[in-house]
Amino acid sequence: MQAVIWWVFAAALVIAELLSGTFYLLMLALAAVAGGVAALAGAALTVQLFTATACALAALAALRRARKRWHNRCAALNFDIGARVYIENWDGRTARAMYRGAQWNIEYAGTEQPGNRNWYEIREVRGNCLVVAPLEASTTSV
Repeated sequence: MQAVIWWVFAAALVIAELLSGTFYLLMLALAAVAGGVAALAGAALTVQLFTATACALAALAALRRARKRWHNRCAALNFDIGARVYIENWDGRTARAMYRGAQWNIEYAGTEQPGNRNWYEIREVRGNCLVVAPLEASTTSV
């Protein structure tokens, strides 16, 4: 009977995951399956709960690690980072500039105020905002 409860719980989690679109509920469903397998093996309820908890923690940790790795890989593929952008006028530490045929918000990443240089290097992309810093002295000739 306990195994049936685990299987129903796993099915409910899979359905909830399909409705929400997150992999976290799928990992919890796998943990419920592990609890069901432990129940089928005749393990006590505490062993079933421990098995499901250990499986859930391991699956969630693996998912979190995979997402971080995927996010870092996507950031590494951002071809805008390191590119140069021409900025005419600054309004404090922000500006607007044409880059790749569109107007972008620009944010200055340096600690000092932006100087009278016009070429900057893109260090980060946050949505429609380019975070820029001055070009190094050796690369200022464009």
